[in-house]
Amino acid sequence: MFPLDVFMTYTLACLLLVISPGPDNLLAVGRGLSQGKLAATISGISSGAGILFHVLAATFGLTLLIQTSDLAFYAVKIVGAGYLIWLGIKALRARRLFSVASAQQQSLQTIFSTGFLSAALNPKPGLFVLAFVPQFVNPSLGSVSLQMMGYGVWFAVLTAIGFSLMGIFSAQLSGWLQNKPKLVAGLNIGAGVTFVASGLAVAFMKQR
Repeated sequence: MFPLDVFMTYTLACLLLVISPGPDNLLAVGRGLSQGKLAATISGISSGAGILFHVLAATFGLTLLIQTSDLAFYAVKIVGAGYLIWLGIKALRARRLFSVASAQQQSLQTIFSTGFLSAALNPKPGLFVLAFVPQFVNPSLGSVSLQMMGYGVWFAVLTAIGFSLMGIFSAQLSGWLQNKPKLVAGLNIGAGVTFVASGLAVAFMKQR
């Protein structure tokens, strides 16, 4: 059902997507810098869970509904864009997403919910899953739904592992960044701008 050559090509494509800069892996990196390896891991897992939500939605037709229904599409788009922009403004105002100084520790539940909502409320991953994953599905090899789930779950797992490792690696850099406040400030501004830009991209995204 999952030919090795197709699976390896799919895995490589997923890895390229995972390492591409975006708001969700920036969250994991920020958690790693400010709260350490465990927080980074939880943030990475929460992003993977958000991707899994889109996989389930795409497999069972919810993403197709969003893609074809104007009301559903714009409702999800407004909520997702608003959440990303809010995260960006919050990051720009507080300048603490990337922090190596002592800061108030957030609970693991808050870290998980923030990462999950960032991924789950953004309609772009859902539409991406719906457009990307079916290219690797072959109806002659068995259930299309099962193949969609298999490939989608693997993408979610790679996302969780990749983002977690990024966050864990960034935690190792916290000591090096201690004496570089300008660089940390620049990272915070860049992260805030990335969130706002992602939110605006979602807001102006057209239905296909």
